[in-house]
Amino acid sequence: MPLLQILRPTLPILIGASVMLSLSMGLRQSLGIFLQPLTHDVAISVSNFTLAIAVQSLAWGFLQPLAGAFTVRFGFRAIMMAGAVLYIAGLSLLAGAQGFLTVMIGAGVLIGMSLACTASAIAMSVAARAVPAVVRSTVLGMVSAAGSLGSLLAAPLGQILNQGYGWRVGLVGFVVLSLALLPAAWFAGKVDRIPVRRPASDQPGNISAGVATKIAFGNASFVVMTCAYFVCGMQLVFITTHLPSYLAICGMDPMLSAQMLGVIGGFNVLGSLFFGWAGGRWNKLALLGGIYISRSLVLAWYFMLPPSPATTLLFGAMVGFLWLGVGPLVAGAVVEMFGLQWQAMIQGLAFMSHQLGGFLGAFGGGLLYDALGSYTLAWRIGVSLGLAAGIVQVAFALLRPTGPPLLRTA
Repeated sequence: MPLLQILRPTLPILIGASVMLSLSMGLRQSLGIFLQPLTHDVAISVSNFTLAIAVQSLAWGFLQPLAGAFTVRFGFRAIMMAGAVLYIAGLSLLAGAQGFLTVMIGAGVLIGMSLACTASAIAMSVAARAVPAVVRSTVLGMVSAAGSLGSLLAAPLGQILNQGYGWRVGLVGFVVLSLALLPAAWFAGKVDRIPVRRPASDQPGNISAGVATKIAFGNASFVVMTCAYFVCGMQLVFITTHLPSYLAICGMDPMLSAQMLGVIGGFNVLGSLFFGWAGGRWNKLALLGGIYISRSLVLAWYFMLPPSPATTLLFGAMVGFLWLGVGPLVAGAVVEMFGLQWQAMIQGLAFMSHQLGGFLGAFGGGLLYDALGSYTLAWRIGVSLGLAAGIVQVAFALLRPTGPPLLRTA
């Protein structure tokens, strides 16, 4: 049966989830554009701004399992709509920021809370529930790919407004874009009408959130994936937070950082589609390890060379291809290991580790820069840990298959 025919009944859900993911990730990934003018205008340090982004990562990560668990009780629509409202409020507060406290609450706390309700874990769980297992990995790749398009719009728009009218107007433009989260979340919330086939009352899938958490962390494959996910978050948040600043320090055209983020978004599409397709054919956890190794090598290559427009855009293309491809692989691996019922929560538990890494990438990178006046040590740490995590992930995945779902609900 053609893929479009299979997906036609759930297209509004998948489109809503894709738009929601695209905006929530695209706007968030483009905040680094405003680092230099914002910190200068409101008289805060680079490490102050990156602390807010780091708190955003922590709020997102620690609240993600809670948001996932709440979808079981209250449904996806309520959680996603609440997240959309929080995103709009956070950007609005950041646009009017007068000091560190408002930057912290807007960019850190509110946007972090929103991302737990609107970003990858929730969007992927919506997509996984909406489609049959035979096309699930491919569809997860498609939603992840569509979710990559946000930075293609947000980064250039933010930079144009920032250069022409100032960073506050740039953030007002982001607020306007974020309004589209509301209808996107509403349509994606139609997934609540699709029942999840639950096991009988005496089967292990009919359990509480606490027991599901215990089972997840008792699975060695899940634990290794979660630990490697820490390094993934560290690398990606370091790039989105600090690379615009690095390029400015090197005297590059300010528009180059927006162009590079746009290229990352474009190649995210190709990478997400490829790894979604590949995840349906090969070992998802081994593919994850391959991504971490490849991304670390690309990071080392770029920072070992003097930056130029050509190498920066090539770097954006390569790292973009290896960026959001982790999304469909992690989501698919969680479904394979544990089934659908608690997917959003268990994926959120893994994502908590990712965001702890993001905290280190954002705040640690800022601290090292303030202390040393250079990003050299920061990128070397990121490369070393990435290579180690990727090698361990590949080796463990090949030696220990995941097996059938422990909490089978699909």
